[in-house]
Amino acid sequence: MIYSASRKTATWPLFWAYVLVILYASLYPFDNWRFQSALSWAFLTDPWPRYWTGFDLFSNLVGYAPLGFLLTLAVHRSRRRWRGITLSVSAAAVLSLSMESLQMFLPVRVPSNLDIALNVLGAWMGAVLVQVMVWLGWIERWGRFKDRWFEDETEASGALALLAVWPLALLFPSPLPFGLGHVFERLESSWIEFLWGSPWLEWWPMRVLELQPMTSTTAVLCMALGLLLPCLLAFGVVSRQPQRWAVAGVCLALGMLASALSATLTYGPAHAWVWVSAEVGKAAVWAVAGVLALSWLAPSMCWALAVLALVLQLSLLNSAPADAYFALTLQTWEQGRFIRFHGLIQWLGWLWPYALLAYLLSRLSSRDAGSPSPFR
Repeated sequence: MIYSASRKTATWPLFWAYVLVILYASLYPFDNWRFQSALSWAFLTDPWPRYWTGFDLFSNLVGYAPLGFLLTLAVHRSRRRWRGITLSVSAAAVLSLSMESLQMFLPVRVPSNLDIALNVLGAWMGAVLVQVMVWLGWIERWGRFKDRWFEDETEASGALALLAVWPLALLFPSPLPFGLGHVFERLESSWIEFLWGSPWLEWWPMRVLELQPMTSTTAVLCMALGLLLPCLLAFGVVSRQPQRWAVAGVCLALGMLASALSATLTYGPAHAWVWVSAEVGKAAVWAVAGVLALSWLAPSMCWALAVLALVLQLSLLNSAPADAYFALTLQTWEQGRFIRFHGLIQWLGWLWPYALLAYLLSRLSSRDAGSPSPFR
């Protein structure tokens, strides 16, 4: 099995994106930096920490596994295939040592030799998993699967990356189920706070009227569009009808499960489905109807409709205030054990729709103007 250049290249952006994830999780909360008069790397030779939790062990072990997996996959060749393991372990050791050393400047973080050992072990596990998949023929089967299901591999790689991030973005609580990208209200308040006391504040246009709460019909529309958007994204790279229905079914199921997991992490397993209301049910029905109706369109038309749907949803979401209970939900989440990751997932929830919009516009502009008829 020999990778084509496009397959090798498509993995590198995912690898570097995950490096940024590790940087964020390792150096959070990025404030109260301090400089000690005498820096010491004695923690490298200290005995194992006496106090630790199972969650810390699990997160440090599993957190670096995707790093080793993606790096080994990116450098994989038919020959010298074990080189990826050595490179992944070395990169994980350097990155982990750098992060633990920088934690000496953060008062709320404690560097640990156990964390480094677990990080390296996790990267090794991820690298070995790639070799096992190669030995079992799964990598080659995945290549054939992509050839059967997707028309253009370059476009499919970007679409698959966005689809993979979408359930993660849904984990952070949003004012409305599947309503990602609600940023205008927070950006406006932050900007006003920044300009407070400045003469520029009186020149800044202020809204005279308060934001009106979202009506039930508008809420159903926003949730239905939120469920439909990943399906339309997938339709742009999948052309066959049965495959489109299968991908749409997976997207809808992942959206529901990710929202249930978010409620579980926030309130506990007993409240996993408390967010499912009559409005959510109506939105799901409309999303399924939209999938069946739009699955007959050509890929370019699906993406064009996705742009229109995305702009409409963002406009409706950002023209209404957040629910009164939303602040309590955020406080419950941020005080939990996922404090190091809530900010990262929140950024995903904020930026995913805008990354989708940029991707769709760039791919639509690169396609030929003389496209075939939008109907099959």
